[in-house]
Amino acid sequence: MTFVRRLALLLLFLVFPFLATAAEPTYPALTGRIVDNSSLLNAEAFARIEQKLKAHEEKTSDQVVVATLPSLQGYPIEEFANGLFRAWKLGDKAKNNGLLLLVAPNERKVRIEVGYGLEGALTDALSKVIITTAVAPKFKNGDFAGGIEGGVDAILSILTGDAEEWQRRAQIRSDESSWVETAAVIFVMIMVFILIVSFMRELGRSSGGARQHRTRDGRWIVLPSSGGSGWGGGSSSGGWSSGSSSGGFSGGGGSSGGGGASGDW
Repeated sequence: MTFVRRLALLLLFLVFPFLATAAEPTYPALTGRIVDNSSLLNAEAFARIEQKLKAHEEKTSDQVVVATLPSLQGYPIEEFANGLFRAWKLGDKAKNNGLLLLVAPNERKVRIEVGYGLEGALTDALSKVIITTAVAPKFKNGDFAGGIEGGVDAILSILTGDAEEWQRRAQIRSDESSWVETAAVIFVMIMVFILIVSFMRELGRSSGGARQHRTRDGRWIVLPSSGGSGWGGGSSSGGWSSGSSSGGFSGGGGSSGGGGASGDW
């Protein structure tokens, strides 16, 4: 994950608590290696994909989970996926070797969210290539089971060291990419910074901050706040909300810093 993208994501996480007026997202329970709340997989595909994920985890300890959701609740898929990953605590706590493939069919969005420990193996570029070549084309044709299984197969192939073909595709895509993507990220960073500054100014005005007054001899003095004790002391809900895990499957305490890639169809 590039430095610019990490910085942009960090700024978004910093500003969001100040700008958000809606309730925090509600996450589903982690009931297994596949949480198909959009019912995109038939029984046969579900069992086949789940067996692949189970065999990979038993062999490597990497915890790969697939989730399909009927709604992102108005949040960008990057933010929702990172919050869901953290709520489920995918991957081993020491290794941070979790990975989430998130599909939101109603918004036509897909995301591969990669744990800290797997970013070296499954880079942002490789994640993007998987989405654009193995997942999105099948989704466009209405083959959700095929797209999900194709994405899982590509992910597991790379994580087990068989990444030569995907590396080649990622290199081709990198060579063909334009400066527009970088410019867009920089633009987002600037807009987030402006929003933070504007919000803090408005907050200072509404909370009755210190006022300045000019005396007759031309000197400026600062008058104390007209009331209140500064920042409000209300309690917060404190972090992401999530249903409890069931069915004998749970995360191992891992985390993600926003590595991965998103796409649509």
